[in-house]
Amino acid sequence: MDPVIIVGAGPAGLALSLALARHEVPTVVLDQGPGRDEERCARTVVLREDTAALTARLAGTGFTENGTRLTGVRSLRRRQELAAHTYGEALPAPLHLPQHVLTGALRDALDREPLARLVPATRLDGLDQDGGGVTAHTSGAGGPTWRGSHLVGCDGPRSTVRKLLDIRFPGRTAVERHAVAAVRCDLPFAGEAVLHRNPPWRGSGTEVTARPLPGGRWRIDWLLPPGGELVTPDALVARIRATLAGWTDGTTPPYDLLDTGVHTVHHRLARRWRSGRVLLAGDAAHLLGALGTPAVDEGLRDADNLAWKLALIRHGEARDTLLDSYQQERRAVVAARLRAADQSLPILRGSSALRPLLPGAARGHEALSSDAHLGRGPLGAPPAHLGSPLTPVPAHPRTSADVGVGDLVTDVPVTAEDGSTVRLRDRLGRPALLVVLVAPGTGVWDRRHWMTAGVMPRLAEAVAALPQPAELLVAENYPGAAAHTVLLVRPDGHLALALSGVDRGELRAAARTVCGAEAGEREGAARAGR
Repeated sequence: MDPVIIVGAGPAGLALSLALARHEVPTVVLDQGPGRDEERCARTVVLREDTAALTARLAGTGFTENGTRLTGVRSLRRRQELAAHTYGEALPAPLHLPQHVLTGALRDALDREPLARLVPATRLDGLDQDGGGVTAHTSGAGGPTWRGSHLVGCDGPRSTVRKLLDIRFPGRTAVERHAVAAVRCDLPFAGEAVLHRNPPWRGSGTEVTARPLPGGRWRIDWLLPPGGELVTPDALVARIRATLAGWTDGTTPPYDLLDTGVHTVHHRLARRWRSGRVLLAGDAAHLLGALGTPAVDEGLRDADNLAWKLALIRHGEARDTLLDSYQQERRAVVAARLRAADQSLPILRGSSALRPLLPGAARGHEALSSDAHLGRGPLGAPPAHLGSPLTPVPAHPRTSADVGVGDLVTDVPVTAEDGSTVRLRDRLGRPALLVVLVAPGTGVWDRRHWMTAGVMPRLAEAVAALPQPAELLVAENYPGAAAHTVLLVRPDGHLALALSGVDRGELRAAARTVCGAEAGEREGAARAGR
């Protein structure tokens, strides 16, 4: 079996390789670099609940020890505290960690994976594709050519794959620039991220952001004015001293300067994410990050969305046209995120004359500036695929709306057919759809009883008859779902369907829709299931 060729060994490329391995698809990762990423405390990532869970499924949970679960976000303006948001059940805490820790954990997992091969010091020079696959022409240590069924460009903002395909990458350059420093010191914000606009002391600019790391370390970002201000070492040290003094008692506390840098945010979106058997993902497909919008998160979500679709095609369980939905779903999510940032930037950074004219102005600067950091609103909320061609037309619209069809699933406890109890998200990323029956009271029953009671025999029979592999799970409850609601969940965790009761034909047709069947095939599947 030819592998899927992945060009680039950043977070998106490594995650895609591991995700495909979970679906029993071999991969070759071509990495132009020499191997491990340089250890940089000033280069960090923030993983939301869904992407942190995805990374844990792919690489294990050990990497989280080198990150910090944020406890909240404190929003300040001048000397005033505008809001103190606390993470909890309704507002899940993100994970903040150095990017080299994330990629290191993914590389370690890749080394243990027999279906994945990482080839360092190998540069892509050209590619050819035909009806049977893709040939990558390379130079370097890895050899001259590689043959695969598909090729995915995860090779960053200057993507060679994108250039070889002649795909345009329009957008805006240098939307924001930040001076960045990683320091070790004591600050009065235990576990909190800090958003400070217009600090009252001189030398810190108009906005400062700080996030904690383990070991008393902090990443601090200073928004730089437009125009490419040169950040000299002396100027950066002055910013650090003024900021630390302003956040403590007016005197600069002892600190260790660990790392520095300048972070420039660009906003760009590739016109196309697919050309035949070649696809783009991660920074090769999109760039974002202004106002704290997720960047690495979106690359990981690309990998999660693409892996199960490629796997279904590779295993002969879906047509190649299923890959069209990858661009339709993921590009729409990122485009909406970029639009929201472009609408918000004039409110927070521009002329006051624009504020009453733009969406979101009435919510206030604090709410708007903190949305992406809190994982809510258009800037930061988890993606939903409401208009996806893979979302079946609901047979029970009220039921579908109540449980959030199109959204990421809520991570409730579920019972598997063998009687074990697990978290719902622990079953994601496998080569199977998930069918979840909401059945209050089953948690206290012996499996021998509830597997033969009520609607379970009919549902088990319907699941066994689905044209794609599927796993049957039972939940005591699910937000918004009544008893005997049947949920169909995609391998990437998006809720595709909610049925009020067991309808074998509807379930079969919905499974076909999720896997990319065309309308005529879906109607035939529904009739065949009845």
